Amino acid sequence: MKDLVSNQIVRYLEQRGVRHVFGLCGHTNIALLAAMSRSEQIEFVNTRHEQIAAHAADGYARATHRASVVLTHLGPGLTNAATGVANAALDSVPMVVIAGDVPSHYFGKHPHQEVNLHADASQYEIYRPFVKRAWRVDSPHLLPEVLEKAFALAENGRPGPVLVDVPMDVFSAEVEVERFDRVMRNTRSLSKPTIDEAVAEEIVRTLAQAKAPVVYAGGGVLGAGASEELEALARQLSLPIAHSLMGKGAVPDDNPLVLGMTGFWGTKYVNETCRSADWVLALGTRFAEADSSSWEPEYTFSFPPSQLIQIDIDPSEIGRNYPVSIGAVADLKAALEVLAQVARRVVPEGVDRPELLARMREERESFKASNREAERSSEWPMRPERILAEVRAALPRDALVTTDVGWNKNGVGQQFDVLTPGTMLTPSAYATMGFGAPAALGAKIACPERVVVSLVGDGGFGQNPALLSTARERNVGVVWVVMNNNAFGTIAGLELAHFDTTYGTVFLGDDGMPARTDFAAIAQAYGVEGILVGSAEEFKPALEHALASGKPVVIDVAMQNVPTPTAGHWNIMDIYSPGRRVHHVATEPR
Repeated sequence: MKDLVSNQIVRYLEQRGVRHVFGLCGHTNIALLAAMSRSEQIEFVNTRHEQIAAHAADGYARATHRASVVLTHLGPGLTNAATGVANAALDSVPMVVIAGDVPSHYFGKHPHQEVNLHADASQYEIYRPFVKRAWRVDSPHLLPEVLEKAFALAENGRPGPVLVDVPMDVFSAEVEVERFDRVMRNTRSLSKPTIDEAVAEEIVRTLAQAKAPVVYAGGGVLGAGASEELEALARQLSLPIAHSLMGKGAVPDDNPLVLGMTGFWGTKYVNETCRSADWVLALGTRFAEADSSSWEPEYTFSFPPSQLIQIDIDPSEIGRNYPVSIGAVADLKAALEVLAQVARRVVPEGVDRPELLARMREERESFKASNREAERSSEWPMRPERILAEVRAALPRDALVTTDVGWNKNGVGQQFDVLTPGTMLTPSAYATMGFGAPAALGAKIACPERVVVSLVGDGGFGQNPALLSTARERNVGVVWVVMNNNAFGTIAGLELAHFDTTYGTVFLGDDGMPARTDFAAIAQAYGVEGILVGSAEEFKPALEHALASGKPVVIDVAMQNVPTPTAGHWNIMDIYSPGRRVHHVATEPR
């Protein structure tokens, strides 16, 4: 029996449990959209820009821990989505992108919107630098196998996006239904690699006997769903847990074993504890530049004399930036489960480090106390510390919080307690401005029962405000807190510190006066509630109202452009101003 390829793709997606597809229409993909319209299981989330679709799908995948699906048109549709797909790739987020392409019988003739300046029919190659695999499917009978490979590759090993590029005539061709039936018989659950007991015992004995061990948790812990296993191991051996930005919340921040974030925006105590460790157990991390203070040994990590144990699902990450004493390729959930079991057998009474825990508690309390004045300040524009503190106080433990880039990301990483693993969604490796607002849209669609708040700057929210159309149409109850400093604030403070100007970074009119954008009014124009906060005292009631409404709400709150405190290092400072050791500075409120 034969059927249209478009119908069979929808049937395949249904069988995989796909509930939502994010994207935008185009003449190359409407055959698939038409087939999707008859599905009782799949909803198409219609966006106004492909970057919104990709970021929303990214947030959706992070919230569900399954591959999300993006549908896009060829040419400009594919390139519009590229930034969002690249962001997902660098943060190891599973995603399947299905893109329409020109008819296969027109390859090389340069039909409407074809990319072919250097090679015929080469659109799909645009994604090759950042996706795990890119396929162009020119023959209908190959599509079932390619789709099966695409999902398996996206979700397994180190997760990430893949591209399935389909000429529009293939969507409308016929295919033997049995070809799809055959691949749908495959298991959807694959056994994952772990470590053997001998390696686990070597690691456990090393950490138990270490004088100053540290666990360094990366985003791989959260991606593997290994938070409970990590907490069990750390508790048995009294291991302090430092984390990268992506690893924040791997263990809840109110756990007494959590040190905090390392690197440029880490505190002096966290960085020094890592730098002076005799053994570091690194889990699912690539030791990113900002997290590692540009890998300079006097700030965050020093290998040697510290020795490194590194476990990762991706062998290319082991030893990438630091020499490894013990290395293992494994799924972190499976590996940590074995390590915790071995720890209970080898050290049944556990390891006690009371002095360490007492010092960690003192340092945590001291750091919180250092922010207390700013958190209570009635200054206007608001202090960012108060914004973060009041948001945290208003949210349940399991609320999902997305950030963008700038103060909202750096400050959250340093000062905002994540109390349930996997509830902070942030753009780390690619650091994409414009991620936070649409990612919240996807997260809320994935988890409609959860509270979802997006902490985003005015620069980030201004990238794609058209996401509010989708929020209004689907009544997606996200609360967007626009921390509005009328600038690309972090870069403005950086430029002022090193070059004594904020040229090109602060939003001014041709008269040199502030050119503020009223994001509450923009929200209202899209049919979404918008609240323009007028004083520090108005912010908390506005937030509580928005959360209680269950509807999409934009809160525009003016914020001072002060730098996120830092005790770490990033050697771009030495490029700008050799020997000066300056970072960011505040810019004058306007």
